[in-house]
Amino acid sequence: MRLAISALLTVSALLAPFAAWAQSADATGLIAEVSPADQTIKLDDGKVYQTPTEFNFEGLDKDVEVVIFYTEVDGKRMINDLELVQ
Repeated sequence: MRLAISALLTVSALLAPFAAWAQSADATGLIAEVSPADQTIKLDDGKVYQTPTEFNFEGLDKDVEVVIFYTEVDGKRMINDLELVQ
């Protein structure tokens, strides 16, 4: 039993640096482009964010200010949450 726990702790310690790469971040800006076909939103700073598969694009138009919470995965900014700024 001790061997199994020791092995599990060793593996988790080795994989810990990879978890740091998947940290969430946020971005605030005006929407420059919305592409439901490509499942992307582009902000006025030129950065593109990938939406989840079943994302509701209702109310997202050009020049709407948003806060995007995202995680960077394989070089893509994947949206976790999006809020409209009032």
